[in-house]
This record gives sequence, C-alpha cells and structure tokens, in this order.
Amino acid sequence: MTGSRRAVAELIASRDGAFETADLVADSRRRKLGVARATIFRTLELLVGLGAVERLDLPSGAHSYVRCETTRHHHHLVCIRCQRAVDLEDLGMTAIVTEVERRTGYKVDRHRVELFGLCPSCQAATST
Repeated sequence: MTGSRRAVAELIASRDGAFETADLVADSRRRKLGVARATIFRTLELLVGLGAVERLDLPSGAHSYVRCETTRHHHHLVCIRCQRAVDLEDLGMTAIVTEVERRTGYKVDRHRVELFGLCPSCQAATST
C-alpha cells in the first residue's frame, strides 16, 4: 500500500457514517496531505472491490460510500440528515430471495438493500 493510499484509508477510517468522494478530497486538502483526487477515486474503487467500503446509491440519484465493519453479506441503513450508517444483517432477505427464485426461475447470485430514513437522534432534533 502506497503512502497516498494509506492516507486515503485513514481519512475513511476517521469518518463516521456515509461520505462522498468530495468529502475525502476536502479532508485531504484541509489536512494538506497532498493526495491527488484521482488517487482518492482509485483507492475508493480498490476498497469497494475488497469489501471494506460499499458504494450507496442515494435516492437523489447521486452516490456515496460507507465503511463496512464486516465483509459478510449485509445491508445498510443510512440517516438522510446526518449520514450515520448502520450495517444490517440478513433480516429475512434470504427467504425473500428464495421466494423470488421460486416464482421466477432465476438464480439470484447477489442482492443489495439500502434503507434511508431519520436516525433516532435526528428524529429527536426534528421534534423539538
């Protein structure tokens, strides 16, 4: 791992919740790390491929990333206000996928679920 990639990995590790590439670029500039924007993009792609980071497709059509605590199959729940993200285990999706396969004849080899809403903290802040 190069020094620049290590710096990007450290930027990601320091973040709590979902983030965009622009957030990492801004963090890098603010900390004067000298990491090129292209290096940030390439490192993100590498980390997505390794399963350490996952790309989220946002309801707006944009995308962001979230650090994954586990390499096991999981889903994400993301707060639309503060970007806090939670890794979720199966929660019954295996049974749904099995039923989809049974009804359609398809063999599903992967699936992804992303849930978006307000976390308890943001709900409390909204109600006050």
